[in-house]
Amino acid sequence: MTTPSDFRRGVRWLFIGSTGTQILTFVFGIVLARLLAPEIFGTLVTIQIFTGLAGFISGGGMGQGLVRAKDVTRRDFDVVFTLQLLIGCAIYMGFFLLAPWLAAWYKVPIYEELLRVSALTFVIRPLVNLPNNILYRNMQYKAQTTARIVTLLVASCTSIGLAILGWGVWSLVLGGIAGSLVNAVMLCSLADWRPTLNFSFSHSRAFASYGFIVSVNDIVVYIRQQVTNFVLGRTLGMAPVGLFNKADSLMRMPSQFITGSVYQALFRSLAHLQDEPAKGRSMFMSSIRLVCVYTLPFYVMLLWLALPLIETVYGPRWAAAAGPLAILSLSGPFMIVENLSGAVLAAHNWLNRELYVQVAVLALTALATLSGVSGGLEWMSGLLVLVTVYNSIHMYSLASRCIGTSWRDLARALAPATLLNGMLALVMWGTMSLLEPFSQGMHPVFILGIGGLAGALSYICAFLFFPVKSLESEQTRWKTLLRRGLTLSGPKA
Repeated sequence: MTTPSDFRRGVRWLFIGSTGTQILTFVFGIVLARLLAPEIFGTLVTIQIFTGLAGFISGGGMGQGLVRAKDVTRRDFDVVFTLQLLIGCAIYMGFFLLAPWLAAWYKVPIYEELLRVSALTFVIRPLVNLPNNILYRNMQYKAQTTARIVTLLVASCTSIGLAILGWGVWSLVLGGIAGSLVNAVMLCSLADWRPTLNFSFSHSRAFASYGFIVSVNDIVVYIRQQVTNFVLGRTLGMAPVGLFNKADSLMRMPSQFITGSVYQALFRSLAHLQDEPAKGRSMFMSSIRLVCVYTLPFYVMLLWLALPLIETVYGPRWAAAAGPLAILSLSGPFMIVENLSGAVLAAHNWLNRELYVQVAVLALTALATLSGVSGGLEWMSGLLVLVTVYNSIHMYSLASRCIGTSWRDLARALAPATLLNGMLALVMWGTMSLLEPFSQGMHPVFILGIGGLAGALSYICAFLFFPVKSLESEQTRWKTLLRRGLTLSGPKA
C-alpha cells in the first residue's frame, strides 16, 4: 500500500537526485560552454537525434512494464535483458553500416566515426536498464540517486578533461560512454543483479505488449522534441541549433528539477492505487498544486532575467539564446500539467489513447517550426509555446476522463500558484523597470543578482505568510523547519 508519507519520501529522494544532477549538469555545462563553441554542441545534438530515437527502440518500453506489473520474477528480468541486448547489438550494427551515408548526407565527414563510437552505448544500455528497473520497482530511490550523481560526475569530468586537451566534440562523446560504463557497474551492484541470458521470449509477451505502446509513445514524443533541431540543422546551420538547444534545455530545467521527480513517484503510486480511485485523484491534484507552487517562480524569473542569465553564465557569444529562452519560459505551467497527466495515463495503461495526442502534437510542432524558422528563433519559439498549450489541454482532458477529475478541480489546483506568481510577476516588473535606466552601464551579473534576489525574497515571503487555505499545511511545515534551523544555528547557552 502506498501512503502519502511513502509518496513524499519517494519524491524527496527523487528530487534530491534530480536537483543534484541538474545542478551539476548546469555547472559542468557552463564549463563546457566556455571551452567549446556552439557549433560543437550543435554537431552533437544532430547526432543525438538519431541515437536518441534508436534508444527508445532498444529499451522496447518493457522495463516500464516490469515496473508497473503487480507480480514479476527473476526470470522476467532475465528474458527482458536478453531481448534488450539482442536489440541493442542489432541497432549498433545498423548505425555502423549507416554511418558513412549519414556523414555524406550532413556533409560532415567526422559523423562517420562519431556515430560508430556513440552507438556503442546501445550494447551497454541493457546493463543499465534492468538493474535500474529493479531499483525503481522496489522504490529504492536513494540508490538510484547515488548512481545518477556518480555517473554524472564521471561523465562530466571526463568530458571537461578531454575538452581542455583539445578533443572537441569527441570530449562529449567519450565522456558519455565513460559515464554509461560506470552507471552499469554501480546499478548492477546496488540492485544485486547479475546479467543472465534467457531465451524464453514467449514468457515476456505481456511486458512486450505494454512496452510496445510505451515505446511508440516515447518515440513520437522524442521525434516531436527533436524535429526543431533537425529542421534548424538543415536550414540555418549548427550554430542556431546550439543556441536554440541551450535555450530549450535551460527552459526545461525547472520542470526537470521537480516535475520529473514527482512524475516517477506519481506513476509508481498510481499503479498501486488503481483500485482506489479517490486516493488517486487526490494525489494527482495535490501533485499539480504543489509542483506549480514550487516550479512556476523559476519560469517567471526566467522571463525577466533571460538575457543577464545567459550573458553571465555562458558569455556574450551565447546572448542570442536569451530571446528564445524568455519566450519558451511561457510554456512552464502547461508543461507541468501535461507531464503529470502523462503519469496518470501511463499508470492506468491509457497510452494507446495518449498516442493520438502525441502524433497530433508532433505534426503541429513540425508545422510551427517550418512556419516560424524564417522569422527567426524568437518567432519560432512563440509558435512552439502555442503547441505546448494545446498539448497540455488535450493531455489533461484524457487524464480527467481516465481518473475522474474535472476542469474545476484543475482550476482549484492551479489557483495558489497563479496567485503567488501573479504577485511575483508584479515584483519582477517593478524591479526591472527600476533597473532599466542603469542597465546600459551595469554588468549583467549585477542585474541578475538584484533581480533574482528581489524575486526570490518576495516569493518566499508570499509563500510563507500570504493566507492560502490549500497551502496551510505546506506553509506550516516550512515555518517549522525554519524555526528549527534558526534554533540550531543560534547562540548556545
